[in-house]
Amino acid sequence: MQEIERKFLVNSVQFKEEAVNSFEIAQGFLNTHAERTVRVRIKGEEGFLTIKGKSNESGTSRFEWEKAISIAEAKQLLALCEEGIIEKIRYNIPKGNHVFEVDEFFGENEGLIVAEVELQHENEVFETPTWLAKEVTGQTKYYNSQLSKKPYKTWHHE
Repeated sequence: MQEIERKFLVNSVQFKEEAVNSFEIAQGFLNTHAERTVRVRIKGEEGFLTIKGKSNESGTSRFEWEKAISIAEAKQLLALCEEGIIEKIRYNIPKGNHVFEVDEFFGENEGLIVAEVELQHENEVFETPTWLAKEVTGQTKYYNSQLSKKPYKTWHHE
C-alpha cells in the first residue's frame, strides 16, 4: 500500500501517438489536509475512493489505499467534494519495463500536462521518453489536491 512515483512536466503532445489507451477522469477531494487526502474519482465507467498519506521528504513515496465504488456512489460523493473538481484525460504509455501515465488537464487547469511513472523503489532506473521535461516530483503545487485549490490558470507563468 505504498505508492512510489516520480512526476515530470511534458514538452510535446508526441505522447498521444504512443498511448495504448486513454480515459476521461473527473475527480474531487473530500479532504485535502496536508497529512492525508481523500479523493473521489470517476475514470471512464468506474468509480474509486482513494486515501493518500503524506509524502516522504523526497516526495516520491506515500501511503495509498484505493477501493472501487459504483458510478452512482462516486457521483454522490463528488457532489460532496470541496470546490475545484479536476477534469483531465489520462493516457497510458508503455516505455521499457514501465508505464507512464500522462494527464492532460482541462477546465481551470487547462494547459498543464504532467507525466507520472510508478516505481518499485525510489532509485529505480527507467527509460526516459523524449517528451519528458522538467522533473516536479515532490512539488506540491502539481498534486491534484492542490490543483483543485489553486488551479494552473491562476499561476504566474514564466
